[in-house]
Parts: sequence; structure tokens; C-alpha cells
Amino acid sequence: MHEVQIYSRSNCHLCDVALETLVELQKEFSFTIKKVIIDGNPELEAKYGEQVPVILINNQQHDFFLVDPERFRSAFSKL
Repeated sequence: MHEVQIYSRSNCHLCDVALETLVELQKEFSFTIKKVIIDGNPELEAKYGEQVPVILINNQQHDFFLVDPERFRSAFSKL
């Protein structure tokens, strides 16, 4: 099964919207969602900073700030 990771911060509206979009896309594609809060993790904060949400598909960075459903569908169909 494929895994989609979403790197997020607490109280992040864009992160909430991205997660909602991913949940909707699960109706079309089979994947798990792993949400990772970067707050308090110096390594992840340094890596992703203010770019959250950051979306990875199978550990490969796909998008940040938002999930474009069409772009996601295109990327996922190539897996």
C-alpha cells in the first residue's frame, strides 16, 4: 500500500485543508495518510519551516502549501 505523509504544524489552517483534500482523494486511490507534526522537532522545523503543509508520496516530496487534486491524481496514477 502507498503512504502519503503530511508534515504539519499545530493550528495550521492550510494543513487542515490539505488533510481534508487527502481524505477525499482516498475515495479514489488506496493509500494511508501519516500526519507528522513538526513542532518541537528541530530537524523537521529546519527542513520544512514555514512551507507546511508538505506532502510526500512514498517518501518523495510532492507538494507544499496545498494539495492540488489534479496534480495528485496525475502523480498517483504513475505509481
